[in-house]
Amino acid sequence: MLTYDVDFWSIRERKSRRKPFELRWVVGPRTHSRSYRTFTQADGRRSELMDALRNREQFDVETGLPASELAALSSPTVFEAATDYVLMKWPKHAAKHRASIAEALTVAVPVLVDGRRGAPSGAVLRRALYLWAFRAVRTENGELVPRPQAEEPPGDIAAALEWLSKHSLKVSDLSEPIRFRPALDAVGLLLNGKRAAENTERRKRMVLSNFMRYVVQERGLLDTNPMQRLDIAAPEVDDEIDFRYVPGPRLARQLIAAVRQQGARGEFLSGFFGCLYYAAMRPAEAAALCERDVRLPPDTAESAEEWGELILAESRPEVASGWTDTGTPYEVRGLKRRARKATRPVPIPPVLVRMLRHHLATYGTAPDGRLFPAVNGGRLRSTEYTEVWQAARVAVLTPHELETPLAEDPYCARAAGVSLWIKAGLEPAEVARRAGHSVAVLFRFYAKILKSDQAEANRRIAAGLEADE
Repeated sequence: MLTYDVDFWSIRERKSRRKPFELRWVVGPRTHSRSYRTFTQADGRRSELMDALRNREQFDVETGLPASELAALSSPTVFEAATDYVLMKWPKHAAKHRASIAEALTVAVPVLVDGRRGAPSGAVLRRALYLWAFRAVRTENGELVPRPQAEEPPGDIAAALEWLSKHSLKVSDLSEPIRFRPALDAVGLLLNGKRAAENTERRKRMVLSNFMRYVVQERGLLDTNPMQRLDIAAPEVDDEIDFRYVPGPRLARQLIAAVRQQGARGEFLSGFFGCLYYAAMRPAEAAALCERDVRLPPDTAESAEEWGELILAESRPEVASGWTDTGTPYEVRGLKRRARKATRPVPIPPVLVRMLRHHLATYGTAPDGRLFPAVNGGRLRSTEYTEVWQAARVAVLTPHELETPLAEDPYCARAAGVSLWIKAGLEPAEVARRAGHSVAVLFRFYAKILKSDQAEANRRIAAGLEADE
């Protein structure tokens, strides 16, 4: 219980005691005291307590301490707060975001310590945090707990976690913003000491910022967010795609044809890459595509040039099994940044209609209806289709082009598809809808193409203004 009812008594001297100078004060109904070796020490402590009262701090009846000191005394460590934060976030977020949170905290928390004496190696400490402390599992009764509470960690991992629990700073220590600075510096560096990519640093800083909001707003462990009191220069990020290295229509067709020429597996995956290019699908969406999502026109000569449609409803992003609720190396989710049951219709041109019709006739589907399963029936792995794509690059590109990022990964096929739509004159809102972007994201990534399109629009408007009525 906190109260302003505080009285201070004079310091008394008891010469027979080892600490003869006794400070006494009364908080509510209870008397508190503490003894010191010298009068100066006792008087200094009395001044601190009186200053707290003059600053309108309440005192705790049980301990006799000002509210600020009581909070510091009972403050959890940064390590404890970070573990609680992970548990709070775990049920609400996708597996990839869980891993992203753990990655950022694994870098930041080890530098918020009171010293390095007896510290484990950095590699062991990172494994202890990323694979154990910041990974949640459910017990037999369904309770969500940190992994070390449900499983016995190896000896070196247990020792690393014990060391960190003893040496982690208290959250109250971060009321001095300068003590939080090492965490901000750490998330901007790679293990070799070099600067991390701007997007990586920005993503990790966002996790830290959210963690500190949790500490301040939800837990009430600090009055202010230390990040807001530090001089922070946000990393400059250029999200625009470098279109020098996005394949045009001719090269995209050549790459898909080169995929098809790589034996049985290449033939099977050509339809997968066709979806990435002609429908601008994300790889995780193509991996989840089912026969029920495919609307094809009749297989007749009259309908040979008719368009079809895909009704996208599901995504299967690939992630390590330790971050998913099911233990699979992927997650079954709705579309990215959409409500769980939202769908996205995407018209598909006749060339993709023919590719999908051939694929269904030749290979059928997995038992659950998926068009592009892995060899064992599971989720098509990124290593498998990336290997095929790289072989296609070698077959199509010149030696000079192979040294550049031109079509460097399968995702470039999606960027090529979106670019084609923009250059074909589709309205940005329609491009964003088909691609599953917001318009704001579309303008951020495809600004160069859109600006050139705006220049043409401006030219037409100027011509109209100059024309005679």
